[in-house]
Amino acid sequence: MEPGPPKTGLPHILLLDFGAVISRTLFETHAHTENVLGLPPGTLTWRGPLAPETDPLWRAMQRDEITERNYWERRAREVGALAGEAGWKPMTLMQKARQGMSATQVVRPEAAALVRQVAAAGLKAGILSNELALFFGPTWRSELPIMDQMTHIIDASDGGPLKPDPAAFERAMHAFGEPARAFVFVDDQARNVEGARAFGMTAIHFDVCDPSGSFAAAARAMGLAEAPGPRQIAGKARSHA
Repeated sequence: MEPGPPKTGLPHILLLDFGAVISRTLFETHAHTENVLGLPPGTLTWRGPLAPETDPLWRAMQRDEITERNYWERRAREVGALAGEAGWKPMTLMQKARQGMSATQVVRPEAAALVRQVAAAGLKAGILSNELALFFGPTWRSELPIMDQMTHIIDASDGGPLKPDPAAFERAMHAFGEPARAFVFVDDQARNVEGARAFGMTAIHFDVCDPSGSFAAAARAMGLAEAPGPRQIAGKARSHA
């Protein structure tokens, strides 16, 4: 018989966003993107949550003036134009920018470590994403070993409700067959974190500048010991987005 969740009353399902939480952001890998696209170093100056002052479009998204999909649609067209190609979509940008990167370069080691820790404790993990296949492509799941450790992957690329719509969290709840209080949800967008909390989940706002601290908070919420690790990305200012 497989081990079940401990009878502690604590949440026992780790529910993660994919982009920024499991995978490193494009903001963190500009140098690689510039290299593979043949762009001069320093061409890509927008840095999103790492330096909001450099990125008016990101700030507009945080004010809900545009959606996250709108943001990446604009960035895809801009980078495609710099590379001499028209009509790039977010998936094009993600695939081009990830060329030559291994799974360990894409996936945050802190994310992989926590998912392993969750599994070792007999708990469950899953993904709740708005744009997994839409942004990363239909084959992405088979290319990253961490995906095999997910009990359920809920992806609104199939036309489902988008976070922070309560229906998105309800979809995850029904997939696992567990109440909202069973989940610790981790997302880098404040609106999604607030939506999850309003739905009844424990929710952690993921700080791109402090991945280890964010995952440690999720581990504590599930009654797991913190894994040691660097507290902040070296040389990066904390996000206030």
